[in-house]
Amino acid sequence: MTGLTPDLGGGDARVPRRVTPFSGVPAAPTEGLLRFPHTPEETSGLVSAALREDHAQNDLTSIAIVASARTARAMIVSRAAGVVAGVPLALEAFRQLDQKLTIRIDVEDGERVEPGTGVLFISGHARAILAAERVALNYLQRLSGIASLTAQYVALVQGTRAKILDTRKTTPGWRALEKYAVRAGGGTNHRNDLESAILIKDNHLAAVEGDVRTAVRRAREYAPAGTQVEVECDRFEQVEAAMDAGADIVMLDNMGLDEMRACVAFVAGRAVVEASGGVRLDTVRAIAETGVDWISVGALTHSAPALDLGLDFD
Repeated sequence: MTGLTPDLGGGDARVPRRVTPFSGVPAAPTEGLLRFPHTPEETSGLVSAALREDHAQNDLTSIAIVASARTARAMIVSRAAGVVAGVPLALEAFRQLDQKLTIRIDVEDGERVEPGTGVLFISGHARAILAAERVALNYLQRLSGIASLTAQYVALVQGTRAKILDTRKTTPGWRALEKYAVRAGGGTNHRNDLESAILIKDNHLAAVEGDVRTAVRRAREYAPAGTQVEVECDRFEQVEAAMDAGADIVMLDNMGLDEMRACVAFVAGRAVVEASGGVRLDTVRAIAETGVDWISVGALTHSAPALDLGLDFD
């Protein structure tokens, strides 16, 4: 990168948003399909806690070295290709430490970047920029990593009917943010929590001696009307039982490709068919080509590497 001139990688003609002390621009877009999962008040609380954890108000190094009146220009830039997520949190971190900072958003959540692409341009008091840097980057790198990995999976199943779904294997306290990052990468959210839907897994079945029909019947009797019932199946016979019991979704857990194809043919559109287990970047295409509707990937949130982003001063 030369100076702080952003490279938008591909001639993006979108007009960047600007956040100034008097603009009133919200940290997150309030319209569109990619809605940020937290209210402004919730976002403020999350970021405030992160800044307190880092003791950002008492940055000894910056206070000792940088004059209080010193101003600076800086840019958060991508050092690798990927998809960005977490911009509202980064904005909030800078704004909490100095509301007088001026910020230009060159890349919004859900947009792709290449090495050298500028994401945020910040100008104002140098101490505030330095103190907020790590918290802002922590949010951006983690969530952009999830969005980027999701986008890779989504690209690999293009041309099939399969959707890429996340799981509940999320960082405690970060579920809403991490599932948002999955959406930013083009993925689809599975159930958000234990209350959202019924998923009868192997341990539930063990509690009813493996009787799929009994498990589904009890689920239907207890759950509110309209609640989807899914059954995890690790063999064809369980799929038969789940369909006989009227399950809405059957999960094919760690099945081989031939068995998946047989199950898809048997279900024949009467329920949603989900594949789970053994899903990797090098296996997902073959799984999608069996005809399943959904492919759930725990790695999207529990194993995504951080996207390499950094903050450079002019």
